[in-house]
Amino acid sequence: MEFFITTLLNGLSYGLMLFMLSAGLTLTFSMMGVLNFAHASFYMLGAYVGFSIAQAWGFWAALVMAPLAVGVAGALFERFCLRRVHALGHVPELLVTFGLSYIVLEIVQLVWGRSALDFSPPPSLQGPAFTLVHRAGGGLDAVWGAPPDGVCKAANAALQVSCSPFPATRALMVVVALLMLALIAALLTRTRTGLVVRAALTHPEMVNGLGHDLPRLYMLLFGAGTALAALAGVVGGSTYLTEPAMAASMGAMVFLVVVVGGLGSLGGAFVASLLIGLLQTAAAAADVVVLPGVTLARLAPALPFVLMLLMLVLRPQGLLGRSSA
Repeated sequence: MEFFITTLLNGLSYGLMLFMLSAGLTLTFSMMGVLNFAHASFYMLGAYVGFSIAQAWGFWAALVMAPLAVGVAGALFERFCLRRVHALGHVPELLVTFGLSYIVLEIVQLVWGRSALDFSPPPSLQGPAFTLVHRAGGGLDAVWGAPPDGVCKAANAALQVSCSPFPATRALMVVVALLMLALIAALLTRTRTGLVVRAALTHPEMVNGLGHDLPRLYMLLFGAGTALAALAGVVGGSTYLTEPAMAASMGAMVFLVVVVGGLGSLGGAFVASLLIGLLQTAAAAADVVVLPGVTLARLAPALPFVLMLLMLVLRPQGLLGRSSA
């Protein structure tokens, strides 16, 4: 039971991290039809900008200010660069955003260097949010924070006591992702701005004809998408590792989530993120031999791509995507 709960919690936290990263790309594509190849680069930029802000004003200020700064940069990129090629079709858009990803990488390496940064969370997030304490014959208990001294020490090995802490940074990841989902849903369904956005998704000419500034709406939406990526960067950079390779390592995963969930489907991205997070985490924790000399844990990084391949063959529109037929 302890192994199952720990694996489930780790899978959910990782899946919600993937959702935080893919939500902005999903909104951008559903509204503008732009598949932003530089989305993971904004995730990386958010981590680095958050690191610098955290050094000056603390982590909580970075959690707010870094997404705003990167969101402004994304809006300016849409206004002065992406908008100029938007009418030329998807290929020029892909090439522009692909080139931007290299520019962002070079800027990051020029300003912050090529080595990994020590982006540590604040002291309040450096311990466990709670600890699962399993006693042989005594069931499973959850203790907020760290358990009392001596409970989990080696001296209790004879009593068959095991402890599984759940890091506070992962708990923050879960809370931020769920709050982000709730705010996006409320914005799209409960506000006038959300009504205009949903109308522009299916009838952009009508929205423009009613006097709404559609190019400005696109600029704000693209900036919001990059801000969401930067928010994921601040949380992910302080939880995992802040380095120049973080964009490349997460870039493939975010597109995988979007494809499996369905292009343009926010609900699909949420379901696909949780599915991929649970699949990869469970496989990595399982010590099961599937082939001679090959365990399931060694195959864990490839399983999401196998899932994507099966989805493209069996259901090309994704889990919750709309069929083009």
